[in-house]
Amino acid sequence: MKKQYLFTSSFMIGVGLYFFITQYNITFLHSYQTWPTLLIIIGVAFLIQGFFGKVHESLFPGIIILGFGIHFHGLLHYSFWIDHWGVYLLVISIAFFIQYQKTKNGLIIGVILLVISLFAILSSKKPGWLETLHLIPSNSDGSFLPFILVGVGIYLIVTKR
Repeated sequence: MKKQYLFTSSFMIGVGLYFFITQYNITFLHSYQTWPTLLIIIGVAFLIQGFFGKVHESLFPGIIILGFGIHFHGLLHYSFWIDHWGVYLLVISIAFFIQYQKTKNGLIIGVILLVISLFAILSSKKPGWLETLHLIPSNSDGSFLPFILVGVGIYLIVTKR
């Protein structure tokens, strides 16, 4: 198979399998007859292009689309799945780590997003001393978290790498 057609061919195979599953109503694959499966197919197609076609720019969107597809699939089908905005940052941080592995770019942003996502996910039960810091908004009071995020973003833009 030619490398330039890896994304198109893998996407067509995935969509063909998706329609096969929906058309023939295969019972043990019934949970994959949802829209998140299409996101998973697109993400896998990007990853095939990125890894096998050596187009490393395809890895970042592939991880994000695949991760969001898995997350939405989990939300639809598993009661224990975490429904929190920090999961999106976690998926994006994983994408930065995979990108760093291949291109040596994005490690700092990946670590920052990982720390923020884990802090947000794990802080749903905040200790008492954390309440006094007002970093995570518990209601509509003045929270410093948006200012911290904006400050880190400006720092990353201004500093030379």
